[in-house]
Amino acid sequence: MKFKAFNALRPAPGKAKQVCAVPYDVVNTEEARKLAAGNEDSLLHVSRPEIDLPGVDIHADEVYAQGLKAFKRLQERGVLIRDGEDCFYVYRQIMGNHAQTGVMGCCHVADYEANIILKHEKTRQDKEDDRTRHTLTLRANTGPVFLMYRDQAAIDAEVAAVMKGEPLEDFVADDGVRHTVWRCSGAAVQRLGGYMTQVPKA
Repeated sequence: MKFKAFNALRPAPGKAKQVCAVPYDVVNTEEARKLAAGNEDSLLHVSRPEIDLPGVDIHADEVYAQGLKAFKRLQERGVLIRDGEDCFYVYRQIMGNHAQTGVMGCCHVADYEANIILKHEKTRQDKEDDRTRHTLTLRANTGPVFLMYRDQAAIDAEVAAVMKGEPLEDFVADDGVRHTVWRCSGAAVQRLGGYMTQVPKA
């Protein structure tokens, strides 16, 4: 599997909790509008831009343009900053007694099309088209896609080593989920990328 580091746009120090938002598809427009109310830093202004255009069809041209405008504004205001080099990120979520940890990076769509990344669900064409247009308009992905891979001792060891360092972010969101992110850079990027490339097909 192709797996590469990327030069991320991430929240500036102290801004992650304000930027943090639920996945775009777990709330409807009205719910998203309520969650983002009074918080101009919420990523929902980018991922669900129709919340700032009442009465407009959610697939109208101006909705995608509004998402790009909101995305640029977060960068111009210094809420989102560019990391400056290609990195991986170790991301842990703790929900009650359950914790899950993963590595954030970029996968290649060719691996998905070739069934190296196995499909786990059927997706609706209208939702695919919406997110494709959203991504192409922003030239960025604003929501992660969760993948699973077979256990690999080398990957576990590399992730554990990264987690011994100081996290970039560590906060509890309004829904009670704790989010912690560590940056993986330098030689560790080459090692981890190499290990992930060697993960056997499921």
